[in-house]
Amino acid sequence: MNKNFADAVIEFNKNLKFSGDLPEGFEAMNPYLDNPETMTVMEEFYHKYYNDRNQRKLMIGINPSRHGAGVTGVPFTDTKRLEAVCGIKMQSAHTHEVSSVFMYDMIVEYGGPEEFYKDVYINSPFPLAIVKKAKTGWLNANYYDDKKLFEAVKDFMIDSLKKHISLGVDTSEVFVLGKKNSKFISALNKEAQLFETMTVLEHPRYIQQYKTKEKQLYIDKYILALKK
Repeated sequence: MNKNFADAVIEFNKNLKFSGDLPEGFEAMNPYLDNPETMTVMEEFYHKYYNDRNQRKLMIGINPSRHGAGVTGVPFTDTKRLEAVCGIKMQSAHTHEVSSVFMYDMIVEYGGPEEFYKDVYINSPFPLAIVKKAKTGWLNANYYDDKKLFEAVKDFMIDSLKKHISLGVDTSEVFVLGKKNSKFISALNKEAQLFETMTVLEHPRYIQQYKTKEKQLYIDKYILALKK
């Protein structure tokens, strides 16, 4: 890897482009095109935490939500946590995202953002937000919500995962968030031979919505898996 990790991630994000056709009713949103400040805070974040050439563990979600990475450009990070935990203020947007709450509670217990991001790189196999048209407007969608949608984005996902790997992550183990997500990633992995083993962790949104009473157990589970 010639570039440092930060510059390589920033370049990846700047060149993000999905030009395929999605099934009717679905659209891919590129957060970096929708708000110029997204690019600014994203660059500030990666320069702050990834300005080195260290190898990291890869943790992958599903695809960014409109209110998390869809605004800040940083996976599982809403504007509240970006400012309160990472010290980076976003002027043009204010968002609260459920998954971000769990993720940052875990990161703080891990040792804080410096410690965590020194060890872990988070992104998504489909790194753009997907929205679905509904009667009430546009809603968040997952790449696996529709069979045709998955078929439309599959090659792009494999290509994106290969690009994540080229940044300098450890491919001996990948940490996959969400059980349903893991079935699809497992199929992609079989086809493209990307990672040696997969460790599946419950998705932060699921924990925050349905398992808040056992939240500490899940925080411990994440930390044990990542630090072993």
